[in-house]
This record gives sequence, C-alpha cells and structure tokens, in this order.
Amino acid sequence: MQLNEQANQNGDGAHILRLHHSLFMRWLYFGVGILALLMGILGIFLPVLPTTPFILLAAACFARSSERFHDFLLNNRITGPLIYEWCKYRSISRQTKRWVYLIMALSFGSSILIVSSYWLKLMLILLAIILTALVWRIPVRGINIHSKIN
Repeated sequence: MQLNEQANQNGDGAHILRLHHSLFMRWLYFGVGILALLMGILGIFLPVLPTTPFILLAAACFARSSERFHDFLLNNRITGPLIYEWCKYRSISRQTKRWVYLIMALSFGSSILIVSSYWLKLMLILLAIILTALVWRIPVRGINIHSKIN
C-alpha cells in the first residue's frame, strides 16, 4: 500500500480504489481483471497484443473488485509507475514509449522475417503501422517551460 498511501497523502488523485457494492459485479470485475492481466503478460511475448492497455484495464478492474490485487499492481516496480502515470496525467513516460517502439520493432521485424507468405508479411506490416500509430497518439508528459518562468 505504499503507492496508495503516498497518493492519498499527496492528494494527487492517483488512487482509484473504489470497490463495487455488488458482490456479483466485484466477481465480474475480478474475472475481467485476471483475463486482462494474463493478456498483458502474453503481450510481452506476442507482437499483436499490446501490454500496457491490458495492464491499465486490469488495474481499473481490480480497483472495483480487489484491494489486494489492486495494491499488488500499484506497488509492482514495473506496473506501478505506469498505472500511477496514467491515473494522474493520462500519459505514459517517454522511456516507456521508447521501449514500446523497440519491442514492437523487434517482434514485428522478426515475425516478418520468419513468415514465408507475402500476405502474412503484408498483414504484419499493416498491423505494425496501425499499432505504431496508436502508440504515437498516447500523450507523453513533458515539462512546460512557461510554467517554470511564472
């Protein structure tokens, strides 16, 4: 609960834990959260599945269903800063974006080299272009120079 407590003390709104009042809905959110987490883990190894959106979805679902799993994701050294950045600023860090581009280039590049069918190569190239465009649209939080002056 370190990140959760820090977010509450700072009053920065990054803490999103609000358990649903219905037991049925909590179980439904929990099931979707587990599925999203598994898809996010698979996305580390498969070029077509994006990891970050699935991890963010899992965090949102766990915020409505399980304090334990929510705290686990927030306090994880890999997923915690990503979730915190998204909750507070609706952005990802420049370093995360660079890693995404690198992993996508390596995974799609190797897949394109391995596949023998030209149609599959074309499909992979098209998917890579679409995913790159989607990642490019995610905001990166930067320092506003004008706010430093005032």
